Amino acid sequence: MKAFAAGGDRRLLLFTGRAHPALADSIARELGTGLVPTQARDFANGEIYVRFEESVRGADCFVVQSHTAPINTWVMEQLIMIDALKRASARSITVVVPFYGYSRQDKKHKGREPISARLLADLIATAGADRIITVDLHTDQIAGFFDGPLDHLFALPTLADHIAAHTDHERLTVVSPDAGRVRVADRWCDRLGAPLAIVHKKRDKDVAHRVSAHEVVGDVAGRVCVLVDDMVDTAGTICAAADALYDNGAADVIVAATHGILSGPAVERLEESKVSRFVFTDTLPTAAATGLDKVEVLSIAPLVAHAIREIFENGSVTNLLEEM
Repeated sequence: MKAFAAGGDRRLLLFTGRAHPALADSIARELGTGLVPTQARDFANGEIYVRFEESVRGADCFVVQSHTAPINTWVMEQLIMIDALKRASARSITVVVPFYGYSRQDKKHKGREPISARLLADLIATAGADRIITVDLHTDQIAGFFDGPLDHLFALPTLADHIAAHTDHERLTVVSPDAGRVRVADRWCDRLGAPLAIVHKKRDKDVAHRVSAHEVVGDVAGRVCVLVDDMVDTAGTICAAADALYDNGAADVIVAATHGILSGPAVERLEESKVSRFVFTDTLPTAAATGLDKVEVLSIAPLVAHAIREIFENGSVTNLLEEM
């Protein structure tokens, strides 16, 4: 395997788990390198075995694993890979998590609840990781859960520039699906030079994924609305928000989200929705697997590869953020 080399004897080695190898392949191509051959298999009782087929001693190692379903399996596999690298004397270990699992459990909403996003950060650190690279965390505070460098990348430029290039720019309105996404939607407005609208929603606190009412704040009549979010899971909320926009006179609705989780009834809801286009990145394999013509999947590999290169060469990841 061709290793990406810097000055001196330093080597960059790229690894992937089994969750989303296609993304890791794309990142490797962007870097002009290959993936380290790895044995990974399951024992009969579900335990995972991992072994790397070449020496990693003294290398700067980057482990790509997106936390897709079955999420607990792939989290555990990543932890085992980190432990194997640490015990094999890797110089540094950077965990590349395009989609960070458990990110919606970032605080306690009620008594006797866990903060699972913090627990996951602790597990990654304990396994031996020195650094994390991730894309569009559900909340910024998660970046503080890891006691080490965490590079929080943003897919906004990738998504927004694609929308601008393939949509009537003069009629665009950026829409936040709830009050919690307004800051992100504001950045979209700055990027696209478009006005902002908000879908105010009231959730049922006792039933997951249930919203009882929607109210549109802002004028969307006759506009092409870009409904932006960090993730789409079962798609119930985002499709209901789109319906509210159409009910308020929107000419068209496009959904743009970084992470297409697309669990359970999501694919059916996307297919039946009046939304003309759903634009995701490939942080997860699920969006490409829908097979729907209205689903577009953009590659996040150039962004992640750029970050890996900057870290390995002691450059600046901050420059990537300033490009927003």
